[in-house]
Amino acid sequence: MSVDTLREEQALRRATDHLVQVFSGTHSAEHVEGTVETIHRRFDGHPVRDFVPILVERMVRRELAEASPEAAADLRPEVTADTLPATAVKTPSDDIGDLPDTGGSHSPEAARPARIQLPRVRGKGFLALGVVAVAVVAAVVVVNTGQEEIPPPPPLTTVRGVIGSEKKAFFEDPRVQKALADKGVKVEVDPAGSRQIATSIDLSRYDFAFPSSAPAGDRIQRQRHVSAKYTPFSSPMAIATFQPIADLLSKAGVVKKGPVLTFNVDRYLELATTDVQWDQLTGNTVYPVRKNILVSTTDPRTSNSAAMYLAIAGYVANGGTIVHGAAAEKNVLPLVSQLFTGQGYTDNTSEGPFKEYLTVGMGPTPMVWIYEAQFVDAATQGQIKPGMVLMYPSPTVLSEHTLVPLNASGDRVGRLLSTDPELQRLAAEHGFRSGDAAQFAKVAADHDVHVATDLIDVVETPSYDTLEHLLDGVAKSYG
Repeated sequence: MSVDTLREEQALRRATDHLVQVFSGTHSAEHVEGTVETIHRRFDGHPVRDFVPILVERMVRRELAEASPEAAADLRPEVTADTLPATAVKTPSDDIGDLPDTGGSHSPEAARPARIQLPRVRGKGFLALGVVAVAVVAAVVVVNTGQEEIPPPPPLTTVRGVIGSEKKAFFEDPRVQKALADKGVKVEVDPAGSRQIATSIDLSRYDFAFPSSAPAGDRIQRQRHVSAKYTPFSSPMAIATFQPIADLLSKAGVVKKGPVLTFNVDRYLELATTDVQWDQLTGNTVYPVRKNILVSTTDPRTSNSAAMYLAIAGYVANGGTIVHGAAAEKNVLPLVSQLFTGQGYTDNTSEGPFKEYLTVGMGPTPMVWIYEAQFVDAATQGQIKPGMVLMYPSPTVLSEHTLVPLNASGDRVGRLLSTDPELQRLAAEHGFRSGDAAQFAKVAADHDVHVATDLIDVVETPSYDTLEHLLDGVAKSYG
């Protein structure tokens, strides 16, 4: 393979990746790639190889845009011979053939638009060579009219990461993908439980790891001998429930009403660890079900959100102090294990139980342990129905989404997510709290979600090793 052919293939690959991003909302990647291949074949035998990728991209955009008005608005302005001053054209000497000599004059006569007449190429399925030449000239034009030339998109570098599942919607958002592509990055992600990312996922296949907690991030840093890390956004833990359930628990002394609903974890543990059932609550006519009062969580053996639930329950059970040391671990383990084993089946990631909450209702899941960001994100998508409400456990913990770069490409993504204003704005639209608190507050207000503006009752999680000891103990209690 010649150097020129290799260069053309690389350029075509970059153009194809960019087109897939632009038309992701209207055309599948396979359709875009097939269109590129079909149009590329039209140029077989033409002596303008250096410019073929530019022409292919332009023609594919035009063809796909005919069926996609939204993507058509993204097209860059076309430059044609009819709109191009003669003084503005500089052509490569050998690639296009004999063009009219503009002479480089700046006289009024020379400044009139130039019409370039070229012979047609006969044959079905091929562009007229005159059109090809005009497009090539447009591709290499230097404009002296004071208008800025629009630069081509940067070449895309594919970066692979493994992420906590609650960030899946963020990375799949076409706006996020475009913002990253504008910076020359195409990010491909695999979702997994955050504890899995830190303990069992083969990270050698990835450029970055992005679990949902600082302890998991610290574990990865130690294992991989990485000093750098980024915390581009965070989310406090919360409980998704329904207004009738909140009203019922308010009478039972578990929920306190105010600007936001507050869930008293101490009072909740009294009910949960003494096997009080829903139908035993005084005056319960809204949910008279014979099952224990328990918050639905994910599987603590794989998921970070369940580990955060364990951290809060352990803190309260330990007399309001962070669990540390073998004695404290042994003391709280029987109580916290009961909170998980009493639930029955639990999902591996936070996406599962929250999806059930959104689609099934309060029958199977009257209270679901989630990230605040999940609820706000669902509200922006119109998925929160009347009667669905958000409660904040007291105390709560802040889940700090920690990106650990595993190489230079991963570090690039970490820096972009942490500093790029557009990506920070989009993170807020997906419910995450970033450096711009006002942006998050606006998103929540615009979608009528009552969120805690000041997070006061927040506790620290135990050390990673302590949390692992507790999680291992809970895992053993499953038998």
